[in-house]
Amino acid sequence: MSALVKKVLIANRGEIAVRIARACREMGIATAAVYSECDRAALHVRYADEAYPIGPSAPRESYLRIDRILEAAARAGADAVHPGYGFLAENEEFAAAVRDAGLTFIGPTPEAMALMGSKTAARATAARAGVMAVPGTDAALGDDVPDEEIARAADRIGYPLLVKAVAGGGGKGMRTVIDHADLSAAVRSARSEAGTAFGDTAVYLEKRLSRPRHIEVQLMADHHGTVLPFVERECSIQRRHQKVVEESPSLAVTSEIRRAITAAAASVARAAGYTNAGTIEFLLDEDGRFYFLEMNTRLQVEHPITELVTGVDLVQQQIRVARGERLELDPERLLTPNGHAIECRIYAEDPDNNFLPSPGRIVDLRAPAGPGVRDDSGVAGGLEVPIFYDPMISKLAAWAPDRPAAIARMRRALAEYVVAGIKTTIPFFRWLLDQPEFVSGRFHTTYLDQVMADRGGRPFAPPDAAAEDVAAVAAAVQTLLAAESASMRPNGEATPAGRRWKSQARTEGLR
Repeated sequence: MSALVKKVLIANRGEIAVRIARACREMGIATAAVYSECDRAALHVRYADEAYPIGPSAPRESYLRIDRILEAAARAGADAVHPGYGFLAENEEFAAAVRDAGLTFIGPTPEAMALMGSKTAARATAARAGVMAVPGTDAALGDDVPDEEIARAADRIGYPLLVKAVAGGGGKGMRTVIDHADLSAAVRSARSEAGTAFGDTAVYLEKRLSRPRHIEVQLMADHHGTVLPFVERECSIQRRHQKVVEESPSLAVTSEIRRAITAAAASVARAAGYTNAGTIEFLLDEDGRFYFLEMNTRLQVEHPITELVTGVDLVQQQIRVARGERLELDPERLLTPNGHAIECRIYAEDPDNNFLPSPGRIVDLRAPAGPGVRDDSGVAGGLEVPIFYDPMISKLAAWAPDRPAAIARMRRALAEYVVAGIKTTIPFFRWLLDQPEFVSGRFHTTYLDQVMADRGGRPFAPPDAAAEDVAAVAAAVQTLLAAESASMRPNGEATPAGRRWKSQARTEGLR
């Protein structure tokens, strides 16, 4: 196959949209952004070559509207669509609609996405590939399955166990069950949340392993039969089943385990007929045995740390694969990490108030820099963090020759990071990186929840000195925003004045 990719419509927002636009710019590919009403002045809109409105701020009226995104692609004259992650990134109907419109979807086929998007179908695919999944039920448990049948299945698996949404992800539709008395309530609760989040109430049961590590393997597969696994990522630092810190490589993975787990990941991808970027997730027990967990059929949030330890631009590889090119990467190089990388997900959340979202205007932002520091950001000083979307504002990554140096570098970067006007998780990460268990690498998937419970709600840091009087900064930002607003046409395309404003913004470090 050979596909033309000269202009990419980025069907997303925030930091991932900016990240994709940057990769395209380096490849000489034009970009078109889409935006909702509240994102009119957003960073990804400024950075792209063109931008098109797609509706009101609510995701269901904008970023989740397949028809409006395809209309924007047609207006832009785009020949390809990159979904990023989140929103429609793992929606097989969207991938099929892009293909049916004669455009190139920069991701897997709709068929592979549908197969691996179902947790039970993915488990069956792993079994066909000879890869053992976490013990659990092989079939979906819909609303029509009697409680007695679910109880018998739970007894076979053994407690404790997890009730998980078949179409789930991100910790949604997941409940822990300690014993039989809690099972029925957990199933009802998981089904309710799954129905709201994914439009599918089916669940399945899975054994809850004791103190496992969450290990994942990045894959890239082309249309010529090549499937390449990358060095693993350690994703065990989780809060309520959601990753907050990732690193590569993992201290728990020996060279022997690495060879075995990456080979297993590649086998699952081949069994699924998978192409483009994807990630196979595993649980690793205390005895070094690993179990297939699920597959993410998209680019991962934590892809920067893989890029830092392998030197491969994953977004550019996605585009090359979508164009029909062959992967020309050295397999051994991909499994031999160069140094160590750590990523912290910076959220607009208040860690001292149960991590509640903290939307609002950023009146001042000073991102860290220097050797080995990478900040993939979707915001800038003066911009608003809206209430409508996931509150992640940036991915902060640090690379160094070894893990202790990477931790030290991340500490330095977190100390430099200033965000005024909203609360962020930066103080939480400053605290976490000093914890003995993190420093020594002696943690597991439930470690963070346990240590947070033991902490008892104590504040993570004193009031941020950077949040002092920033009225002058805010006034200057308001002036810039007003100038930008006046320089945009109603359809969101930049006027010459707007392009000059974008150039000025880039000069001032708003990239």
